[in-house]
Amino acid sequence: MSSRSQSAFYIMLGGSLVLTIALGIRHGFGLFLSPMSDEFGWGRETFALAIALQNLIWGLTQPLTGALADRIGAKKVVLAGGLFYAAGLATMAMASSGVTLALSAGVLIGLALSGTSFTIILGAIGRAVPVEKRSMAMGIASAAGSFGQFIMLPGTLLLITQLGWAAALTALGVMALLIAPLAFMLKTPLSDSTGGPEQSLEQALRQAMAHKGFWLLSLGFFVCGFQVVFIGIHLPAYLVDMQLAPLVGTTVLALIGLFNIFGTYTAGWLGGRMSKPLLLSALYGIRAVVIMAFILLPLTNWTAYIFGMAMGLLWLSTVPLTNGTVASIFGVRYLSMLGGIVFLFHQLGAFLGGWFGGYVYDKTGNYDLVWYIAIGLSVLAAVLNLPVKEQAALARPVTA
Repeated sequence: MSSRSQSAFYIMLGGSLVLTIALGIRHGFGLFLSPMSDEFGWGRETFALAIALQNLIWGLTQPLTGALADRIGAKKVVLAGGLFYAAGLATMAMASSGVTLALSAGVLIGLALSGTSFTIILGAIGRAVPVEKRSMAMGIASAAGSFGQFIMLPGTLLLITQLGWAAALTALGVMALLIAPLAFMLKTPLSDSTGGPEQSLEQALRQAMAHKGFWLLSLGFFVCGFQVVFIGIHLPAYLVDMQLAPLVGTTVLALIGLFNIFGTYTAGWLGGRMSKPLLLSALYGIRAVVIMAFILLPLTNWTAYIFGMAMGLLWLSTVPLTNGTVASIFGVRYLSMLGGIVFLFHQLGAFLGGWFGGYVYDKTGNYDLVWYIAIGLSVLAAVLNLPVKEQAALARPVTA
C-alpha cells in the first residue's frame, strides 16, 4: 500500500468512527423528549425548540467550521467538536428548564456537531481520495453514521430505562470524549488534488454564489433537513400517540439507521456511475410516495417497521450525492466551506421541521399538517434537482 493510500485509509477509518459516534448519539435525542418533558411538565414544543436550535446553530456555524477546516485541517476542528460534545451532553444531563436545555442541547451540542459531522469529515475524505473513488468513499463514511444510529439507539434506550435520562446523557458524554483521540487520524492535505488552478476563498465564494446549481442543491437539501429531523424527533412520540408501544418507535429509528447503511453505500456507488442530481431527484420523489403511504395506510407495528426500512434506504443517501455534486462542480480545495453553506440550508430545514412539529402538535393535538407538508416538500425537491448540471464550473480563476 502506497503512503498516499495508507493515509487515505486512516482518514476514512477515523472519519467513519467519528461519524458513528457523533451521529449515533445525535439520532437518539428523540428518545429523551417524553421522559424530560414529563418530568418537568414541558409541552413538546420546549424540547423540540431546543433540538431545533441545535440544528440551527449547527447549520449557521457549519460554513465557518468548514472554512476553518479548509484552512487549518480537519484534525483540530474535530478535536474541538468532540470536547464541545462531551460538555454539551454533561450540561444537558443537569438541565431543569427550557433555557438550560436550549443552552446545552441547543448551543453546545449544535457547535459540537458543526465540528464532527458530515461537512468536515466528507471534506477531509474528498481531499484524501482520488476523484474516481470520491463518491464511493463518501458513501462509505456516510454509511458509518447510519451504523452509529442503528447500534446507538437501542443502547440509548437501554441506558434511559436502566439509569434514567440524566445518567444516560452523562454516559453518552463520556462516549463523546472518544472523538478527541480519533481526530488525530484526520491529517489531510489542504490543496486541491485535482490539479486545477488554485483559487482564493473569496473567488471560490463568488463562483458558487453565481452558480444556479449551487442554489438548487441548497434548496433541495433544505427539504432533507426538514424531513429527517421532524421524523427523528417526533416519530417515537407520534407512534405512542397512535397506541403503539414505545419500543416500536425506537425499533423504527434503528431500522432507519440499519437500512441507511445500505442506502448511503448504494447512493455513493451509484453516484460514481450515474448523474448525482438525477439520483437526488429520484430519492426525493420516492420519499414523497413512502411518506404518503405511511400516513394513509392503517398503522400497525409492521407498517411502521416497513416505513423505517423504506425511509432508511432514502434517509441520508442525499449526503454523499449532494457533497459529491459540490465537489464535481467546484473542486475540493474549499469543499468543507462550500459544503457547509449547502448544509446550512439543510439545517434551516431541520430547525423548521423540529420546532414546527412540536408547535403544530401543541396547537392541534396531532402531526397531520406536518406530514402533508413533508410530502409537498419532497415533490418540490425532486423538481429542484432536475436542472442541476454536474460539470465542473467554468473559468476557475487563478489566485493573483
